[in-house]
Formats: sequence, C-alpha cells, structure tokens
Amino acid sequence: MTTDLSKFPVTRKWPAQHPDRLQLYSLTTPNGVKVSIALEETGLPYEAHRVDFENQDQLSPEFLSLNPNNKIPAILDPDGPGGRPLALFESGAILLYLAEKTGQLLPRDAALRWQAVQWLMFQMGGVGPMFGQVGFFHRFAGKDFEDKRPRDRYVAEAKRLLAVLDQRLGESAWLAGPEYGLADIATFPWVRNLVGFYGAGELVEFERFAHVRRALDAFLSRPAVQRGLAIPAPRT
Repeated sequence: MTTDLSKFPVTRKWPAQHPDRLQLYSLTTPNGVKVSIALEETGLPYEAHRVDFENQDQLSPEFLSLNPNNKIPAILDPDGPGGRPLALFESGAILLYLAEKTGQLLPRDAALRWQAVQWLMFQMGGVGPMFGQVGFFHRFAGKDFEDKRPRDRYVAEAKRLLAVLDQRLGESAWLAGPEYGLADIATFPWVRNLVGFYGAGELVEFERFAHVRRALDAFLSRPAVQRGLAIPAPRT
C-alpha cells in the first residue's frame, strides 16, 4: 500500500520518491546532521531532501508549511503515532521522537533516560546557541566588528561549556553514561563545527579539553556518523 503524502504542501517542492519512508528535509549543518546521523544509527528507512539556503528554500511556502520557524531539520513521517503521518520540526524533538519510535539511543531505565535527556537539553540550550555565536563572530560577518567584546563574551562561554563537557567526559565514556546515544549525536556535530568549519579551536583553547577530544574522535570514527555527516548530498 502506497502512502499518500499529497496533502502536505512540502511534498510539492520536494516530491517523495519513496512515500512509505520517513522524509527528511535538511542540510549538512550541525543541527541538520543530528537527524541524519540518528537515522543512520537506527537503520530507519528514510528519504533525504536538501533544503538549499542559497536558494532560500527555507523561506518557501512549502517549507514553511512544515516548519513555520523556517529552520532545518524537519521531518514528515508517513507512519507516525497511530499509523497517521506526523510532521515535526526542532532537532531535539525529532531526536526524541526517533528514539521513542525505534527503541534505540535512549536508556530504557527511567533514571538513566532522564540523565540522557538533561544532556540533550544542555546541548539545545547552551552548546548549539553559544558555539554558533562564536562562529558568527569569528568566521562570518561578525569577524569584521571592531569591538571584540561580543566575540569574547561568546568565546568565554564556549570555553565554560567545553569545560563542563570535559569534566563529564572525564567521568564517563559518553555524555549520558557508558552507552552512546542521543546526547552525543546532538553535541558532537557542534564541537566538530567549532574546531573545524568555524576554525575556532585555538580561540577556545580546544587542546585543553582532552576528554572532549577523545570523545569527538570516537564519535567521528563511527560509520553511521560518517554517513550521516554527508546527508543530504549536495545538488549536482
């Protein structure tokens, strides 16, 4: 039986070649690859669609019908709760949904589960926003500001957050405990971006945080992570 997704306007701009699969609308940013990595880790069948910022796809009526906040990633799951299609945005919410749907990437024990959720919220409320600001003031338009106080404010906060991560990872193999999971998938794309794409490793003194480096290397060595970091593929 073929699933009919035609009532969702987003499928007019990004037609589903496999409407029975979860549809991912994303780009290879730190927030975007959280979901592609989670999908690769769980093995859930999906179809990826590139939301091209250069063409302002995120501002198109079709995308806004899925996410009025015009941010990636977003998903459309034809097999949502009760077997009905579900549209969902916000990377943290999508990660929690995928974990619940598949029974993977979150501990089954209730106490351990909430430990994992708290580290996921730590990424959503701190690591992502603050590291992103460092990127703006160090690599993008903000780098030309003569007043360096805004940059320095975010650099100081990024260092503080890295120190929190480093302390935790000195006590535990992964953020939520001995098992890899959602909190790591959410956090390490941002760490990778900070020292890689943003080129801010020296600025935040990344060499001080040996436990973060150890966990980042372990994260990047995972085959599912390597695949997810390249999804969705560039348009040819």
